[in-house]
Amino acid sequence: MCEDRPAEEPRMAKPEILNSELTTAHLSDGCVRVRTQLRCAALHPIVAGSRFAGPVRPVKHYGSVDVFLEAIDSAPPGEVLVVDNEGRRDEGCIGDLIALEAANAGFLGIVIWGCHRDTADIRGIGLPVFSLGAMAAGPTRLEPRGDDTFTSARIGGFSVSQADVVVADDDGVLFIREAELPEIVRAGNRIREVERAQAERARAGQTLREQLGFAEFLRRRNADSNLTFRRHLQNIGGAIEE
Repeated sequence: MCEDRPAEEPRMAKPEILNSELTTAHLSDGCVRVRTQLRCAALHPIVAGSRFAGPVRPVKHYGSVDVFLEAIDSAPPGEVLVVDNEGRRDEGCIGDLIALEAANAGFLGIVIWGCHRDTADIRGIGLPVFSLGAMAAGPTRLEPRGDDTFTSARIGGFSVSQADVVVADDDGVLFIREAELPEIVRAGNRIREVERAQAERARAGQTLREQLGFAEFLRRRNADSNLTFRRHLQNIGGAIEE
């Protein structure tokens, strides 16, 4: 491995910052509430119920696993390996051996903008892995590395770096700038509290339509065709839609 690249010091203990009841949905709404860029990816966990939150360790894949070994070798425990494989579905770039190596090195999980392989073995390892899906075929190509192999990763239509935190659960994967995390967490918690109260009132018999003044909204919209339900919710403090 790369003995001339010593592991870095841990950056932040992200799981301690995030309320365990906050979901990516709450945090996504929090991003909208504070008017920051919303960076979500519809990636799926190999094992349903998987969840993690941690600093991003980006790496680009060019056909060989050595980039993964180098990224793992230089990272402190408690990070998330975020793999840019250009969204390819013709190869599984992460398999059980790399997942096991990452788990033994203290990584919290792996996010792949691309596919994985060795699904059954990865399930047995227990490290959460999120990807576009499974593909039995491994890489057969070998391309030259770029200068930004370890500094950024492209996930869909946006870029992530070590300045980001990644949160993942059954609803997908969300990237948040580390500097904006406290504000977004506060916003997400407020949204969660409002939605929890709404759910409790609905279980007690008060319909969501009643809680949100839907009849009043319809009456007002008849008088003002420009009135949107979103604006109505903002006026009454409803959190169902941002």
